[in-house]
Amino acid sequence: MISVKLTAQIFRVVAIAEAVTWLALLIAMFFKWVLGHEEAIAIPGMTHGIVFMVYVVVALFAAWRLKWNLVTTGLALVASIPPFGTLVFEVWAKRKGLLGGTEAPSKVAAA
Repeated sequence: MISVKLTAQIFRVVAIAEAVTWLALLIAMFFKWVLGHEEAIAIPGMTHGIVFMVYVVVALFAAWRLKWNLVTTGLALVASIPPFGTLVFEVWAKRKGLLGGTEAPSKVAAA
């Protein structure tokens, strides 16, 4: 079985990859719509589509493995729709300690 820590790491890598492919697709769309290069979105579009599907599968696996509630799982899935939403979700989940508990901010007691 994949460890909780490895699950969180895989989720984070795929979330970042999804955002990077969104950026590539947005740049390609500029080339298509502004500069008239019709073929510009073929490879970035397919790449983003594949990474998007991988993100959804990994998010569902992470939700199961990291014991996310339904709201958190829904937020992870919805985050894949707007550009760079997966990065926003990843940072939020990291701060909330939802990525394996290893990234949660520690509370230091005042001495």
